[in-house]
Amino acid sequence: MLGPYMLLISSGPSNVPYVLTGTGAAIVLFGLFGCFATCRGRPWMLQLYAVFLSLIFLTELIAGISGFVFRHEIKGTFLVTYSNAVLKYDGRDDGSLAVDDVQRRLHCCGVSNYTSWFSSAYFPVRGIPASCCVSFSDCSEADLKNATLAARKVYKQGCYELVTSFIESNMGIVAGVTFGIAFSQLIGMSLACCLSRFITANQYEMV
Repeated sequence: MLGPYMLLISSGPSNVPYVLTGTGAAIVLFGLFGCFATCRGRPWMLQLYAVFLSLIFLTELIAGISGFVFRHEIKGTFLVTYSNAVLKYDGRDDGSLAVDDVQRRLHCCGVSNYTSWFSSAYFPVRGIPASCCVSFSDCSEADLKNATLAARKVYKQGCYELVTSFIESNMGIVAGVTFGIAFSQLIGMSLACCLSRFITANQYEMV
């Protein structure tokens, strides 16, 4: 859901999905390694598994804290990049399509409001983009070229405030899930260490 907004925030396609996929794959592999270590009953393998979990825990913790700390910088970056996307809008490139997606999804228009489009390169040619229209059936290109008529046909609220509040609310959910998963791995680390000690103690008793 955050894809269009991330595209506007970053200068290119986001690498976050690849990072998350790689992290997920690493967690699956480490989990399989933990199962193998338990079946084999090797203390050193369980201790290595606990080290893997601790590294993942620290990585997730740092990522969650960084996202929370730098959320205001994300808002500032979005304001600059979204304003540039509106000024350079042509209706065809990825940035323009992202702007359209944001305006349709959040029922907003422009940066602060629909007047943001008046200074864009697109307005003298085609007017305000159709993605701003409240009703497509009652929103012609002639209406969108006329600043007075367009005011009655398009959404009044700007997108910047809506998008930043949407991102912040979703970032809170993402951060909460991240912290929840991260701290649940502490249980895995504790169990791996306890099992390692238990196996080691039994081996000594057998000797």
